[in-house]
Amino acid sequence: MERALRIHLPKGKFTLVSPQRSRAMKAVKGFDNKSTELRLRMEFVRLGLIGWQIRPCGVDGAPDFLFPKEKIIIFVDGCFWHGCPKCGHIPRTNKAFWKAKIEGTRSRDRKNTKALRNKGFKVIRFWEHELRGNLTRCLKKILSNIGSA
Repeated sequence: MERALRIHLPKGKFTLVSPQRSRAMKAVKGFDNKSTELRLRMEFVRLGLIGWQIRPCGVDGAPDFLFPKEKIIIFVDGCFWHGCPKCGHIPRTNKAFWKAKIEGTRSRDRKNTKALRNKGFKVIRFWEHELRGNLTRCLKKILSNIGSA
């Protein structure tokens, strides 16, 4: 946990968290989430797209995908962790902590997007619910940007 966030928790630790909630949060994966980037990755393969990289090293913001030739970067943002305005929420328990955590993530996202754009990259961000709800629209957006690069 980030040190700056500890100030938002009683005694600097999560308290009043049930064992079930603790197990659920520990089970959250940082990548290869089947509902998000893994699904998009599988579509790239099905479409025969080539020249893309998954989680490229040394790129600001640790993007999910990079098309280096086209200079296109794709992020798949989880609705909870990145504070989706449509379906994200702040948990009731330890509200100050979660608000600071999610706001910090959103601020970092904006900073990384700006830095990448300043380096000449086209940055595309999708919300987790967008990939679940309309994968075809997301793919069209990616393909139109690849075609215009």
